[in-house]
Amino acid sequence: MSNLKSDVVVIGAGPVGLFAVFQCGMLKMRCAVVDMLDAAGGQCMALYPEKPIYDIPAYPRITASDLVESLTQQAAPFAPTYHLGVTVTQLIPGADGGIEVSLSNGNKIDARAVVIAAGGGALQPNRPPLEGIECYEGRHVIYKVTQANALKGRRVVVAGGGDSAVDWANALAGVADKVMLVHRRAKFRATPASVDALMQAAAEGRVELVTPYQLHALQGDGKELKAVTVVNEKGETRDLEADTLLALFGLSTQLGPIAEWGLQLHEQQIVVRPATCETSLPGIYAVGDIAAYPGKLKLILTGFADAAMAAHAMFPRVHPGQVLHFEHSTNVGVPPVDRQAV
Repeated sequence: MSNLKSDVVVIGAGPVGLFAVFQCGMLKMRCAVVDMLDAAGGQCMALYPEKPIYDIPAYPRITASDLVESLTQQAAPFAPTYHLGVTVTQLIPGADGGIEVSLSNGNKIDARAVVIAAGGGALQPNRPPLEGIECYEGRHVIYKVTQANALKGRRVVVAGGGDSAVDWANALAGVADKVMLVHRRAKFRATPASVDALMQAAAEGRVELVTPYQLHALQGDGKELKAVTVVNEKGETRDLEADTLLALFGLSTQLGPIAEWGLQLHEQQIVVRPATCETSLPGIYAVGDIAAYPGKLKLILTGFADAAMAAHAMFPRVHPGQVLHFEHSTNVGVPPVDRQAV
């Protein structure tokens, strides 16, 4: 176990957390980044890496994975240290104004400031109530797709009626051997363009619409999935031959350890001061979707602005006695940093 040091600890390696690293780096503050996932990218990479995003300034269209890659490259000159696959278990304010950050692997990081960029908190998929489903989870029953090609040649049942289910049914139509979309209603809760594409795929035989049906049971030997049984309102059942069930019934969020840190909370979000993004505890800031203030919009670009405000607000804590003169990046370029390992 190690006692490490960093100017700032960023909790969350999603887009907003990565941009917070860049903003801190521009002000010559070194960052350690902690994330419970095994790779940087946060919800974007975990849920929809291949889906396009349309509201990032200067990018008419960019996939989530490309956005994360660009943000990682943007932060790279400031040599952040990543602590992935671990969680922050405790934040302990020190007498000197510092903050001790305890990690689930036993390590501790002493920092001058902490930025919480944890999105909506820990995400858990809503699991369908099917007997024996745990036997198939991970290989035959999945709750997300990172690469469509991973399902190439498979017979896939996609369950759900929202944007994720419709989008993935469309994306897999040209990849999987067979795609069957199960929904309890004939109408889908997705964007009109996506629904139009789905109907076109169904008309061409690339997607089979199984409506109005719901999941009923899994058929197999506990190791290999053979079929998915669905049922309609009349109690009539169908067995859909498949080797993969992609269940997309949304996600539930939990604050996890964050709820125990003594921060002021409001409806599963952390209350912050709008001008600084500082929480109710000095030196701890919250940015992005997890931050709550009047008029807050849960958009990536709003999180980017939060990160910039938080970085400037914490500068006096990290560099006490130094005067911060606001300058545009076109004037200062990318400043050198102290690459001391953290």
